[in-house]
Amino acid sequence: MEKESNYRFETKSIHAGYDAKNHSDSLTPPIYQTSTFTFSSVQQGANRFAGVEDGYIYSRLSNPTVTVLEERMAQLEEGEAALAFGSGMAAVSAVLIGLTKANDHILCSKGLYGCTFGLLQMLQEKYSIQHSFSHLSTADEIRANIRDNTTCIYIETPINPTMKIIDLELVAKIAKEKDIKVVVDNTFLTPYLQKPLQIGCDLLVHSATKYIGGHGDVIAGIVVGDADTISYLKKTTKKDIGGVISPFDAWLLLRGLKTLGVRMDRHCENAEKIVEKLRNHAKVKSVYYPGNTTHSDYHIVKKQMKKSGGLISFEVTGSYDDAVKFADHLKLIKIAVSLGDAETLIQHPASMTHAVVPEETRKEMGISNELLRLSVGLEAWEDIWGDLEQALDQL
Repeated sequence: MEKESNYRFETKSIHAGYDAKNHSDSLTPPIYQTSTFTFSSVQQGANRFAGVEDGYIYSRLSNPTVTVLEERMAQLEEGEAALAFGSGMAAVSAVLIGLTKANDHILCSKGLYGCTFGLLQMLQEKYSIQHSFSHLSTADEIRANIRDNTTCIYIETPINPTMKIIDLELVAKIAKEKDIKVVVDNTFLTPYLQKPLQIGCDLLVHSATKYIGGHGDVIAGIVVGDADTISYLKKTTKKDIGGVISPFDAWLLLRGLKTLGVRMDRHCENAEKIVEKLRNHAKVKSVYYPGNTTHSDYHIVKKQMKKSGGLISFEVTGSYDDAVKFADHLKLIKIAVSLGDAETLIQHPASMTHAVVPEETRKEMGISNELLRLSVGLEAWEDIWGDLEQALDQL
């Protein structure tokens, strides 16, 4: 039988990390819905706690269903190991806490998910872990923003919700000169469309709630990276803070992964059609989508991304009130702050996902009051556009 590592992405997303022979020949990975595991003897328990014998102890530490998910995600991202968490923010916090100590510094892309921004503020206020923001657009700028106490660079690309793109190869090259870890939030593109570890980055985080799950029915997070760092995070921030995933939620993600490639192709195809329609509508002021040939970072898109994803941000003409009026007139498209679901979703970042970010900082990030973020779903693109068009016509 051909080694799993030689299979293509779509095949690995269905088969990687699972051998039915080890699970009573069950075609689908079983849900090991147990909090704890028994030992055949005290010595076996002691050996497992001491790490001299493999085996399960307690589902906060590891669980067979979760292990299949972690091994599958590691293979899909072409990393050495992975850890699953109970939410995307549990994954982000585990990494940032794990890589820092008091008085360290985190360099960030100029634009982050609102809750990541809130976490950074909390780390600064409570533990004196500093952070700063940079466009990360040139080698000189990156070097100028790295401090003596910088321990990691944290990047979103595409940036939520402005869709700016960071050149990961450039950042990783400079970070390696300084022995600084590069962490990438790969939620928007998934391993199907972008593989930062292969470009030289060190760790990836996912809100697996989004495209990995794909069906709007699970909250989860994933971290992927080298085996030593993942082992360290497993023994520290995952074990001691405890943001763990349940076996059932891990099983839901495994189910979602089976169709990830198919779904991402459709998300991208639909998004490309909608972008063209939005660009040509008189009531739309600006459209932000990496796949636009006019996008300022299109040269980076072609270098590090397979396709441009299913997220579109755009500004309507007028004011905040016009953005609200437009969204409230949508019928098929639902107002909701998630993304990556089968359903098309829209949200208003300034008042929703990025409301925690001070207004002046939002403006610096490029988040205006007229900006809306659209997660293009799997419906017929003509129906998605029909709903957008009738709502735009109300302005």
